[in-house]
Amino acid sequence: MSPHRSATVHSTVALVAGIAATDHHRGEPSGRRLLSLSLLALGIVYGDIGTSPLYALRECFYGSHPVPPTPANIFGVLSLIFWSLIIVVTIKYHVYVLRFDNRGEGGILALMGLIGMDKARRAAVRGALIVIGVFGAALLYGDGMITPAISVLSAVEGLEIATPFFKPYVLPVTVVILVLLFFFQRRGTAGVGAVFGPIMLVWFGTLAVMGIRAIAWEPSVLFAINPVHAVRFFAANGMHGFLVLGAVFLVATGGEALYADLGHFGERAIQIDWFSLVGASLILQYFGQGALLIRRPAAAHNPFYLLAPSWALYPLVILATIATIIASQAIISGVFSLTRQAIQLGYLPRMEIIHTSSAEIGQVYIPSVNWAVMCATIALVLGFRSSSNLAGAYGVAVSATMIITTLLAYVVARDLLGWSVLVAGAVTAGFLVADLAFLSANLFKIADGGWFPLLVAAFVFTLMTTWRRGRQILNERLVEGTLSPELFVTSLRAQPPVRVPGTAVFMHRTSEVIPPSLLHSLKHYKALHKQVILLTIVIEEVAHLGEEERAKFDELGEGIFCVTGHYGYMEVPDVPALLARVSDEFGLHLPPMDTSYFLGHETLIVTPRPSGMATWREKIFASMMRNAASAARFFRLPPNRVVELGSQIEF
Repeated sequence: MSPHRSATVHSTVALVAGIAATDHHRGEPSGRRLLSLSLLALGIVYGDIGTSPLYALRECFYGSHPVPPTPANIFGVLSLIFWSLIIVVTIKYHVYVLRFDNRGEGGILALMGLIGMDKARRAAVRGALIVIGVFGAALLYGDGMITPAISVLSAVEGLEIATPFFKPYVLPVTVVILVLLFFFQRRGTAGVGAVFGPIMLVWFGTLAVMGIRAIAWEPSVLFAINPVHAVRFFAANGMHGFLVLGAVFLVATGGEALYADLGHFGERAIQIDWFSLVGASLILQYFGQGALLIRRPAAAHNPFYLLAPSWALYPLVILATIATIIASQAIISGVFSLTRQAIQLGYLPRMEIIHTSSAEIGQVYIPSVNWAVMCATIALVLGFRSSSNLAGAYGVAVSATMIITTLLAYVVARDLLGWSVLVAGAVTAGFLVADLAFLSANLFKIADGGWFPLLVAAFVFTLMTTWRRGRQILNERLVEGTLSPELFVTSLRAQPPVRVPGTAVFMHRTSEVIPPSLLHSLKHYKALHKQVILLTIVIEEVAHLGEEERAKFDELGEGIFCVTGHYGYMEVPDVPALLARVSDEFGLHLPPMDTSYFLGHETLIVTPRPSGMATWREKIFASMMRNAASAARFFRLPPNRVVELGSQIEF
């Protein structure tokens, strides 16, 4: 299912304190803490891929490009599923990609950050790689909308198997569950996070037991492990067999998620879950469904629920619904986390971010994103009306994201691990064979709904690149005609203004020039505070920074000080806390009730003046600027100590 949760990345990990790392390679947990992490990871890392058995095998024989459920086809599909889980999920992600951490964090933005840190790389190459990474991140938004829709809908559809009476109620029940799920986001998940892992433990145990029970009926199904069956499948079905790869890919679509969650659980906890429980449970479940189809080909319309005995059907529907809610919860939290990272890295404007836990900075809620994803998810359910139809839209963006991860991983393997071109190239080529095959098969889904995640990705990518480029141009405009700090201090010595008691903190995007808000303040008030701090916040392309890297302090003279605060993209910039640290470390007297914060508020006026961006993008950027959240709240400034000074800028 969705590759994303990212990032990261998720709110329920608030139950495990102190997971965020400050070193590139954190100390791996052990003992009871490792077991706790492994249990919690079951609900967060594997909620996605763990609910794929609800629809993945069904789509091979009952989807948009089905093949007849003959024994030969069943063996071929099972062989493809088995080797997809081995090559893509096990070897590529668990063995290879998990080793690429950005100070402990994983995910596509972490890879992009590792590439961005190499300033020696040619600017054009570095820029192209970053653009590819940004597009990969944008792809995840479409999947964040599809995954809750297909997961919950496929679970509720089990009611139809129990009795046709429930058929008219499947869509309304699904919509109600999704609405409640999204309304619940504001409260956070710390209260229920403790049960996520145990519930998913029951879920995976149930998958395994169901599979073993069916395999006992038809043990010959285990011979499908032989890859020869996959080769024969393609030989017998030709192009039709190739198109089935688009459905087979659904078994691996949670692979990206486990990498995104690296920062919250660590490599060992994630690997323990996969190699001890999750991987085996999924394989047993898929082979069990295959055994059922060999005995009852007519069960192809829903082999998951028909695998269960009739007395267990209603409990299984309830368990499956809870499992898909858990998976959806993790995905939605991941979208919040990805958005927060994009804001920190300068690819999206400031938004209202609500921290739903005082113990874990990663537990966030972004209202505007929540409602947008909710509306899109419900529209998908009502528009596609069945999980089988939704499966036609699912997989295009995920497969594209996996290719981007493979390409970025090649660069990082060369930079971080020091691999030769030959070794890194051979590994990358091997993974690309599978990735490109899956993408090629999924491209045929575009007409069936695969256009939706691509459209969402194109929209988000346009917003992200427009905001990034617009900020660069705006910074250039703000620098034009301004004074350097050194010249400003020299002018103060020559013509001292009236100095008033207290401290004024002027925030600006760059420390190279005097903030326009300071010049406007001096022009209008004809006075200057006794202490003036020029404050710049810099978000680095690493996840976390050590406290020794947090602040840079310079005294310029005449009571003017320059402070630069450095934060990782997974951290929350807290200006009062930063200044308290500066006060303690450098002996600067900064009483909170005697300190005022001055912010510049720019209003953009779109003009025919060439800016380096198309006019339509200038208008989008100006709209994003108008709707950006308050800098005061974003940087946690005390609201009664903030002064905003506006200015108009031709753009």
